Amino acid sequence: MSSQSALLIGDITHARPEWESLSSILTLKEFPSGGRDKFLDNCKSGLYDDVVAIYRSNASTAHTGLFNEELISALPKSLKYICHNGAGYDNIDVPAATKAGISISSTPIAVNNSTADTGIFLMIGALRQAYVPLASIRAGEWQGKATLGHDPHRKLLGILGMGGIGREMARRARAFGMTIQYHNRNRLSPDLEEGARYVSFDELLASSDVFSLNLALNPSTRHIIGGEELAKMKDGVVIVNTARGPLIDEKALVAALDSGKVASTGLDVYENEPQVEPGLLNNPRVMLLPHIGTMTYETQKEMELLVLENLRRAVEKGELLTQLPEQKVK
Repeated sequence: MSSQSALLIGDITHARPEWESLSSILTLKEFPSGGRDKFLDNCKSGLYDDVVAIYRSNASTAHTGLFNEELISALPKSLKYICHNGAGYDNIDVPAATKAGISISSTPIAVNNSTADTGIFLMIGALRQAYVPLASIRAGEWQGKATLGHDPHRKLLGILGMGGIGREMARRARAFGMTIQYHNRNRLSPDLEEGARYVSFDELLASSDVFSLNLALNPSTRHIIGGEELAKMKDGVVIVNTARGPLIDEKALVAALDSGKVASTGLDVYENEPQVEPGLLNNPRVMLLPHIGTMTYETQKEMELLVLENLRRAVEKGELLTQLPEQKVK
């Protein structure tokens, strides 16, 4: 039996055979449930002292709580890698893990297509203000109070965060005849831009007909869209968010919807999930989904397989395929 172990927190739904196949190079341990106190007790008792890699997910936060500084400090000294199942990883204290010498991977590649599909679905729904006729027909009112919507054709789509998901969003939007502009911390190479125009944050705010958030949540991006930023946007802008809810100050968004500054919005994520701001729930011009951006069989399996590929590479080659960008050497 291997002198090194890997620890699975929570469950694997679609790639358990692939997880079990790692037993040829690692001893496999699991923490399917039990709560934070039990997990911390296991760490302190030495049960995980040979664990070099952890497989965790956003869902497994329910079993351990946040991977904050307290929990990270209790992890075994043998731990070198956290292989995270999820494109977002705001439930991990990355600076604390980095300080402890732990490398982290996420699953940005696997989620790109399904999240972009969801973004386009929400964008079209928001432009057409589709919630009203959708609710009306089920209520036996045919079109009900449906009003004229808008076409995406010839609209300017502004993407904040032109990573993998943002670029897939841009590719799909071009098929609808949209023009693309974006803002990142750093400009992309021309081959990745694919004709999209790089603009400043202020210009993105001021000129976009549709504004899509596709960036990670961290302390510097929390409430990156608030009252001040909304005021700079075009009258009648449409806002789409499939990234993380706290990127937007929801109370400010509700106020902008009520005033007409924002014509409509499409949201898959919220500040205080699973609670949704009442001003969003009660506004018929808002398209809402319950954080289902990656809820397809194909994507869920690809995510699990990517985590396992990261784990295998970590053990066999000492590297991660999709290490967090903020941990990479500049």
